Amino acid sequence: MEDKKHIDTVTAAGLLVAMGIIYGDIGTSPLYVLRSIVGTTEPIKAEVVRGALSCIFWTVTLQTTIKYVILILRADNRGEGGIFALYALVRRHAKWLTIPAIIGGSSLLADSIITPPISVSSAVEGLRIIYPDIPTVPIVLGILAFLFLIQTFGTSVVGTAFGPIMLIWFTMLGTLGIINIVDDLTILASLNPMYAYDFLTGYPGGFWLLGAVFLSTTGAEALYSDMGHCGRSNIRVSWVYVKACLMINYFGQGAFVENLVGQPLGDRNPFYGLMPEWFLLIGIVVATAATVIASQAMLTGAYTLISEAIRLNFWPKVRLRYPSNQKGQLYVPSINWLLFAGCVGVVLYFQESSRMEAAYGLAITLTMMMSTVLFSYYMYSHKYNAWLTIFFLIFYLCLESCFLVANLAKFTHGGWVSILIAGLMASVMIIWLRAFQIKLRLTEYVRIDNYIQAIKELSRDISIPKYATHIVFMSNAARQSEIESKIIYSIFQKRPKRADIYWFVHVDTTDDPYTMEYKVNTIAPDDVYKVTFKLGFRVEQRINLFFRKVIEDMVKNKEVDITSRYESLSRQNVIGDFRFVVLEKFLSFENELPARERFIMNIYFAIKSFTTPEDRWFGLDSSSVKIEKVPLVIRPVENVQLKRITS
Repeated sequence: MEDKKHIDTVTAAGLLVAMGIIYGDIGTSPLYVLRSIVGTTEPIKAEVVRGALSCIFWTVTLQTTIKYVILILRADNRGEGGIFALYALVRRHAKWLTIPAIIGGSSLLADSIITPPISVSSAVEGLRIIYPDIPTVPIVLGILAFLFLIQTFGTSVVGTAFGPIMLIWFTMLGTLGIINIVDDLTILASLNPMYAYDFLTGYPGGFWLLGAVFLSTTGAEALYSDMGHCGRSNIRVSWVYVKACLMINYFGQGAFVENLVGQPLGDRNPFYGLMPEWFLLIGIVVATAATVIASQAMLTGAYTLISEAIRLNFWPKVRLRYPSNQKGQLYVPSINWLLFAGCVGVVLYFQESSRMEAAYGLAITLTMMMSTVLFSYYMYSHKYNAWLTIFFLIFYLCLESCFLVANLAKFTHGGWVSILIAGLMASVMIIWLRAFQIKLRLTEYVRIDNYIQAIKELSRDISIPKYATHIVFMSNAARQSEIESKIIYSIFQKRPKRADIYWFVHVDTTDDPYTMEYKVNTIAPDDVYKVTFKLGFRVEQRINLFFRKVIEDMVKNKEVDITSRYESLSRQNVIGDFRFVVLEKFLSFENELPARERFIMNIYFAIKSFTTPEDRWFGLDSSSVKIEKVPLVIRPVENVQLKRITS
């Protein structure tokens, strides 16, 4: 109920935060959308301008307002949103839902590589109006480099300025739009959807321009992804002002462009055409600041997406950092530099924002289609009206299919870049999930009860040197009564590990984002315990800290005595030492694998060699951790043809 109250509370601070975090992508789209639709070489036609404005208005209304703001924001996972949070809500109902989740997540990551270059380039290119020969590419690369470098310090300080800057940005959009609309109030007739219909059906090539129209709503997914930062009600209330300013600016641009009917747009950008000459430099500075904030919002979303993907077994366990205590402050170094390399590549390959438009939009269309599928299943599983569910699914799949087909026309002109990036991301997710399933299926588990007596005898066998007072094994066994056979092998055979108390720790990642619970199963008092942590998919796995808390609680409740059992130390009430053992699997040579599984596992282990070690992932103190490598024998070699000879 506390989470419900948080996301449904409207506050002035919450509205300002929403303004700064949520609307960066969709808020900077006026920089390039109308220019992309009208084109720069063909003479401008009045029906194109009014048809384009009508399409923009109804696209934003249907996609952003109705689908996301009114409907999909209902699907919160304890206040959290985003495609993986939505997947976590419905995944237990059907296994096939992993497909739309992976496609949607990988496409969103691809969009995170395209958005910063096109936004920053569009703003910086405004300098050419004042300085025609200025090289913009180095400036764009410099701004992007600065943006990615500051991620390592966290954005809590910079973040406080985001809201006011974006409030200034949207107010500027609305003001510039009104000034130009007043000169031609007839432009408001474009609100009539018939202009859109006539444009799409009557104008030659009108349908294919839907790919450019779609750019006006590309930031809609961010509304849902960042719900946890701002709250549902704050998003809904602030969207009223944001949408009004956006639409006013688009119609103001339309009024400006209509004055150029019969002429090609050329190098003119309708957005900067709204500004009086004395305001131009100020406008460019504010636009650049807004695009940096838009890029920052995309990066924050990408980090959150990756952290969720890791805990849903969609992504390798890469290093996660938390630069500050502020909610949502997360930094993923490997993803940061991967995205930076991608952004630099996009800027150097396309050079101009007008060329980047071809690569933009195609990937995010796939994300929106996958969100439609997942939300439809959410409606079905949560007993929404059946006809409403069917209508939602069919209507939005048809609408988004039209956008997808129109965007596919841009495939050869640069759209292939975003699809290639999304494909690479999806491949990693599929391989990681498949490898996890292969390991899970073929990992052998045994009942702990069968080994309790042997463990007790080992604990009291003074002929074996004591390994540690407390040994803590990290286990994958979800059942309280089971343990991996490899752990038993490690205790008794690899090197007999004598200890006073044996602890088995299992981490269960829940579909709830912020669960922090644990359960203790006393298998043999003062000898063997199993601790199961239930942690949400957004909780950092700081097992060292959490396990210490468990021990404190158990000592307080007199469930366990952790004093050293050495007589001299026991008299001094010295606490016994703790030693963690983490079993790290490697692919055994003794395998007969089908070619497909061999390929998957080889790539899995190749990627794993570059990722965060298990002990660091679990947040364990390296000075008290033993890493043991154990072979993963997926299928032993059969029918070994080996012959014994006597001489």
